[in-house]
Amino acid sequence: MKKAANPAGNQGVVSLRADVPAVLHDAMREFIESHPHWDQYRLFQAALAGFLVQQGLDDRAVTRWYLAQMFPAQGGFTTKPDQRAA
Repeated sequence: MKKAANPAGNQGVVSLRADVPAVLHDAMREFIESHPHWDQYRLFQAALAGFLVQQGLDDRAVTRWYLAQMFPAQGGFTTKPDQRAA
């Protein structure tokens, strides 16, 4: 995994490369085409965070990230990595 600086400068970003089945890639492409406010990065981040939350991960920063991706217009869901739940 490759770490890169976040444009906001407040937390690191890890670049991932993953092989996915064509059916998932096609479904993602179709979703993004019909939902222009989404892109592949936002979709993947929301899916990963949502999966972790659904599996019982007790980390407030991950939960906030998930909510921020799902409800960006709310604006109240911000991620602050220094305030992660213990």
